[in-house]
Amino acid sequence: MKSLFFGICFLIFSACTLVSQDTTPKPIAPYTSAVMANGTLYLSGQIPRVPETGDLIKGDIKKATEQCMKNIGVLLKQNGLDFEDLVMVNIYMTNMDNYKAINEAYAPFFKNQKYPARAAIQIGRLPMDAEVEISGIAVKHL
Repeated sequence: MKSLFFGICFLIFSACTLVSQDTTPKPIAPYTSAVMANGTLYLSGQIPRVPETGDLIKGDIKKATEQCMKNIGVLLKQNGLDFEDLVMVNIYMTNMDNYKAINEAYAPFFKNQKYPARAAIQIGRLPMDAEVEISGIAVKHL
């Protein structure tokens, strides 16, 4: 029984791959930016931090949204994926009045207008007092 347990644990952990974070902002808490498991890429929420400086974009929701999407794009590319491989996206914002501007900055990342399923939620506060955070799940389309 013990060997069966360890065998199952090995299969689960060997199917998961942590993604390099060299070209994305370093996490500010104990998490990994992206994890590949059984061909599905799980993307942690990306706030609008500039990888080269660590600076947070504030005061311009379109630029902030674009930076979140650029950070996601790097993680997708590192795994041989692109925006059209996203199947689910969650957008968290601190002000629902920014919904239209966020959509205007978000949509151009999907060149073929093939959008993923999505939730857009207003919340009270985000890490580092960011105004927007975007997470996602991607699967390579055949």
